[in-house]
Amino acid sequence: MPEVQEFQPGLPVLVVLSGPSGVGKDAALAELKLLDRPWHFVVTATTRPKRPSEQESVDYIFLETSEFLAMKDRGEFLECAEVYGRWYGVPRSQVRDGLRQGKDVILKIDVQGAETVRRLAPQAVFIFMLPGSWQDLQHRLSQRKTESSAEMELRLDIARSEVARVDEFEYRVVNREGGLAQAVREIDAIISAEKNRVKPRDLGLI
Repeated sequence: MPEVQEFQPGLPVLVVLSGPSGVGKDAALAELKLLDRPWHFVVTATTRPKRPSEQESVDYIFLETSEFLAMKDRGEFLECAEVYGRWYGVPRSQVRDGLRQGKDVILKIDVQGAETVRRLAPQAVFIFMLPGSWQDLQHRLSQRKTESSAEMELRLDIARSEVARVDEFEYRVVNREGGLAQAVREIDAIISAEKNRVKPRDLGLI
């Protein structure tokens, strides 16, 4: 009688979720966390002030600029950049710890940051979130009430340039008004499909 062979689950994947400001990345992440999958969600570090609804080390790791720049000098960020006058960075430890635990790692990052991660980890899975329309995006930004009119126009201008780079990504997910649940299902399906690749992605050392 032949020996029964056990097949191991696929290797963990690094998922990069990107898209313009206001497209719904945070809302999608909140819903993805409710699915209770074996995922590790990377917490980004930032020097911007904490909003009233945000929690330390849950939404962001909030740092003073001096502390952030010291970490940057020590090479502790996988990627970091100054955006709208504030620093944002992805701690390497956040990604490494998740992968070492055998979990799929989900990283939310802007388009500029995704370009840097692509150079360091080209075998990551890159997903771009699109709004259903420009009107949808403008409405979401206005509802946040965290930007002035001038700041919102700047974000919309940057969003146009970011959307023009969608072809740099492997997957696109459209987050239409009222369609967040569908967008989340699509992201979940993408990760599931990647986990079942016959030839898994080799992330190497990050």
